[in-house]
This record gives sequence, structure tokens and C-alpha cells, in this order.
Amino acid sequence: MGFIRAFIGALGGTFADQWVDFYGPGPLESGTLGIFPAKSQGANNGRGENVKGNQNIISNGSKIIVPEGTALITMQDGMITGVIAEAGGYIFSSDDVNSQSIFAGDGPTGSLIKSTWEKIKFGGQVGSQQLAFYVNLKEIPNNRFGTQSEIYWDDAFFGTQVGAVTRGTYTLRIVDPLLFVKNFVPQKYLIADAPAFDFSDMDNDAGEQLFNEVVGSLSAAFSNYTNDPTRGNRMSRIQGDQIGFAQSLSLAVEEGYQWKTLRGLEIIKTAILAIEYDEDTKALMSDVKKADALSGNRGNAFFQQAAARGMQSAGENGGGANMAFMGMGMNAAGNMMNQTQQAQTESSYQPNFGAAQQANQGQQATNQGQQEAQSQDQQQSQNQEDPVEKLIKMKKLLDAGVISEEEFSKIKADLLGI
Repeated sequence: MGFIRAFIGALGGTFADQWVDFYGPGPLESGTLGIFPAKSQGANNGRGENVKGNQNIISNGSKIIVPEGTALITMQDGMITGVIAEAGGYIFSSDDVNSQSIFAGDGPTGSLIKSTWEKIKFGGQVGSQQLAFYVNLKEIPNNRFGTQSEIYWDDAFFGTQVGAVTRGTYTLRIVDPLLFVKNFVPQKYLIADAPAFDFSDMDNDAGEQLFNEVVGSLSAAFSNYTNDPTRGNRMSRIQGDQIGFAQSLSLAVEEGYQWKTLRGLEIIKTAILAIEYDEDTKALMSDVKKADALSGNRGNAFFQQAAARGMQSAGENGGGANMAFMGMGMNAAGNMMNQTQQAQTESSYQPNFGAAQQANQGQQATNQGQQEAQSQDQQQSQNQEDPVEKLIKMKKLLDAGVISEEEFSKIKADLLGI
């Protein structure tokens, strides 16, 4: 009782060429179909009790084709009676004791099917009439996900919580057709002349449930990805890593909803079409970019460019000593300020004789006092270490392993005021 294999592989075999009356999947209307009924491909020729060729009922002697990328499931009284996952042609026989009810092949999917079959196989005698359905084993595309508001997760790279709004698509695959049919497909898709189960159908409640479960798993999926050291802990890589993020998303839905172990479903690839970070996360990413730009040799080049810009700005603004001071080192800025003040003192000195001599002497005493105060300020400035030189020294200590990355980051932040 069950199926007898007539040929394996391509449909152009000797037996297949002689079959003008058989069952097959018919023309597929969509690549997003999950399960659909078998259809008669020719005249009935008085075969058994099935006189309605438009129904997916096979009987003793029925011939049926199983194309590549599909599995054939037969059912009776709501229970699975047979499964075929090997491409080829088969003949159903209800009275041949040597025929089998399972053909699963030797691939990874075949081992899953064989394991599940031993748990759920039909215990009674297979009747003469069976309902036949095809299950799509190929990647099923255009399954959408998206969030209307921000989702949040703890990010290992930033060391804090971040958030974003995102949308995209994923492909899934039915890796165990027995679990898929037994535990997930609604009954209305498992009857005679049943409609096709289409994942993209807006009226398909089961498909909508998968959408909601994926959206509910996105936060955990982002956390899985950004907290995985092997992926560099950088969420900016998600959009270019469709397989890596798919693995994180598949892990999240498996942990939350047991897609693979209970339903025979698995997410294969993802495509994030858009991701918009919240304002706090944007500000955090901007700070990280600045910090990255100031690290290593790139930071030294930045300081040199800043000094050059400071000198140029000082010249354009007519002696802007403070601007130059910001771009230069402490010593160079102090010398520049001193030279500028001395030049101003010399240009303001003019001889004054006669009755105003006493007043002039008082002014000279005042100028002398100012010069002495400036000389003291200059000496104090020279005694302070240039922050650029100090940062370079600290970088050398970091490279030598004397100080840690955390200590260097703190010193850099103090020196730069960030």
C-alpha cells in the first residue's frame, strides 16, 4: 500500500513520455506558494473511484509526477499517509504490499523528513482514496517585515541602548514539509479542491502571523547581530550582510516561536531596505565617527591640519592670536601672543618732552609692569606641556602596551575636550 517508484529525476524519462494521464502541480501562479493541491493533467480513463479529475484525489493506479523543488504529501481523514521528496514519477497502489509510503532522498531535508515520519506516520491501513498536495521546498521570496515605531536593543559596540525604525524582506524555506503541514497549515488548505496556501496573500491569517512574529523578533535579531564579536559588533554592516543578519533573525524567531522545530520553517536571507536611527543614536554615531577620525596616525594628521587652519584664520582676521592658539601648540601660541603684544607696545611708544614728561614717566612705569606680567604668563605657558605632544606620547605608551585602550581614550577626551 502506498507508492511505487516508476522513474527518478527528469520528467523526460521513458515512463514519463508514455504518461498522458497523470497528476502534477499544474502551472504555478506565484513563487510565494507554500502548499497547493495536485491537479489532473489528462483524461481520467476510468481510473478507480476518482471520476472528478479536477479534484486532488488519487486512487489505486493513479500516476503522479513530483518535480524538483517540491514534496508530495498524501492525506486521509486529516492524517498524513505518505510523503515523497525525491523528484520522479510514481504510481499509487493500495494493494501492493511491497510499495512504500516515503521517498525522502539522502540530502539534509531527507533526513529531517525521515525523522519526522517515524513520529507522525499513519498507523492504520491506507485507503484507496488519498488527497494529494505539493509542498514548495524552494526559497520563498518577498516576505515583508517592518516597524512603525522604534525598536530598541543593547548594543555592545556603543555600550548602551540604541533604537531604529526599519523595513525589509526575507526569504524562507520549508525544510520539513511534514511539520509544516501537520502543525502550521490551516485545515481549509488541506481538503479536496482546496485553495493554494500563499504566504503573500493578505487574507492568509497564517502568513500574517509569521509577519507579526518576525517584527516581534527584530529587536532580538539586532541584538544577536551587534553583540556577536565575529561580526565586529557594528550595526552599520547589517544592510550589506544579508546572510549574516538572516542567521541572527532566524535564531531570534527560533528562540521565540520555534519555527524550525515545530513548523519546519527557516529564514534563509534578508534584505534591509531602509533603517532610520533615532536622534540619540544618530548623535552617538556622530561622536563615534569623530573619535575614529582622531585615532592613530589619522589623529596626528588632524592636529596638523587644525594648526594650519588656525594660522590661516589668524592671518585672515588680522592678528587673531586666540584662533592661532587653538590650532598650534601651547609654546608656539604663547610666543606668538608675546610678539604681538611687544609690537603693539613699541608702536604705541612716542617721545614726549616738556610739561608732559612726568605723565609719560608714569605711563612707562605702567607699560613696564604690564610687560613683567606678560613675561610671567609666558613663562607659565612654557612650563605647561603641549597637549599635542602629550597625546603623541600617550599613543606611544598605548602601542607599547604600557597603558590600556580605556586609559588612552580618557586622556584623549580630556585633552581634546570631547
